[in-house]
Amino acid sequence: MSSIENIRSFIKEKAEQYGAKTENEFNKPYIERNNTGQEALKDNGAYFGFIHPEEEVSGPFHDFSLTIFPNVENKPWLICLGVGSSGFKNDYELATYPGLRRLFSKLTNERGFCKSDFADIETSLPKTITGNDALQHIKNTIKTYTKVLPACRIVDNPESEEGKKIISAFVAGYAKLRDWPSNKDHRKAISDALEPFLKNEIIDEAGEIKNLLIERKYIVLQGPPGTGKTRTAKEVAEKLLAKTFFTQFHAETTFSDFIFGIRPDTNNTGLIYKESLGCFTEAVKYAKENKGEKVILIIDEINRANLSNVLGPIFYLFEHKMDKSNVEIEISPGFKINKLPENFSVIATMNTADRSLAVVDFALRRRFAWYSLRPKKITSKEFFKEDFSIVQEIFDWYATSNELSLQPGQGYFIANNEEEMKNRIRYEIFPLIKEYLQEGLIRNAKEEFNNYFATRINQSLFE
Repeated sequence: MSSIENIRSFIKEKAEQYGAKTENEFNKPYIERNNTGQEALKDNGAYFGFIHPEEEVSGPFHDFSLTIFPNVENKPWLICLGVGSSGFKNDYELATYPGLRRLFSKLTNERGFCKSDFADIETSLPKTITGNDALQHIKNTIKTYTKVLPACRIVDNPESEEGKKIISAFVAGYAKLRDWPSNKDHRKAISDALEPFLKNEIIDEAGEIKNLLIERKYIVLQGPPGTGKTRTAKEVAEKLLAKTFFTQFHAETTFSDFIFGIRPDTNNTGLIYKESLGCFTEAVKYAKENKGEKVILIIDEINRANLSNVLGPIFYLFEHKMDKSNVEIEISPGFKINKLPENFSVIATMNTADRSLAVVDFALRRRFAWYSLRPKKITSKEFFKEDFSIVQEIFDWYATSNELSLQPGQGYFIANNEEEMKNRIRYEIFPLIKEYLQEGLIRNAKEEFNNYFATRINQSLFE
């Protein structure tokens, strides 16, 4: 049996593992195309793979396809997510889903290509593919289809273990696209095929943040709710054995709260006014008086306040490499500084899902380093991994890059038992998703979320 026949059998086998039910004559999961005759294999358009089940077995076709460009000379093949030369008929909306591109971008590498817009069938492949030395034996074939290949990857030896791993992942991606899986076994098979390409490195976030803080001195931890921003800030302070000062900003936070103010005080002699040092001034004074000790000020929810009003003239001081300045700033009566102490650092946190927050201006962004915390699976017996995975998958498939910052973090999925987890979904996650939808966010995912809530807590988003 030839390599082409071996791989044709292999991809049909994989499709079945991923849920493609081929025995149903009237509801086929795909139409197989096989244009691998001797003439075609002479760089004259040879390909095989799957096309949309509503298409014909020959002639021009529409919509997404799984397409493989082979050869019989032991030279590299090209495996692709393709679009029929007739363009889109059923799949245009699918082409706009961010998760589709997000998925296939992870299946390609420097020996492949992924378009920035899968609905675009006017832009040709780049020279890294069309002029690639490894593909010169099929250059005319590639040129024929250059505008309709949203994602592709070179496969050096399709029958090798590595080659089959790449092909399996592309078939699994196509299975997700076509929604073939109908049970846990199908979903697990797809997950196993994609896992080597989607695997996220285990990152020591606290360690990375600690090193960043030592280098930059002033940092902001940003991320969705439930990603442990405040907890991580405190953990970093503990790792550095630092004296910690803590404050939380809100809409009414003022300069007098944070830096210095005068507050009324009533006693037996009547009304008097007392000087009041803000958290910032207390922390800076402590740092100046204890130069051998690390001092960290944690500012929780930094973007909830009007930062121009709160920071006032001290805004100028947040330069991590500032030499001595000839400008002296009085931050409280009798306490003047021209730079912040070397042993003083700031960790701020910012919730990226809070839609009511003011935009942080570029001048402040320049003065701070920004570290993103993202929702992640954690190893804990109280962590409800399956619920987290379902919500994460919905966001990953339907959310735009900006909307990914709305995904509830792992903190929402920690509960002591099933009943507590259901209550967390009912009274925390459900209202949060409903609010997003009411604001016009992640609208493409509304049916998926509704199905999840209806199944999990017997509650509909549309009641």
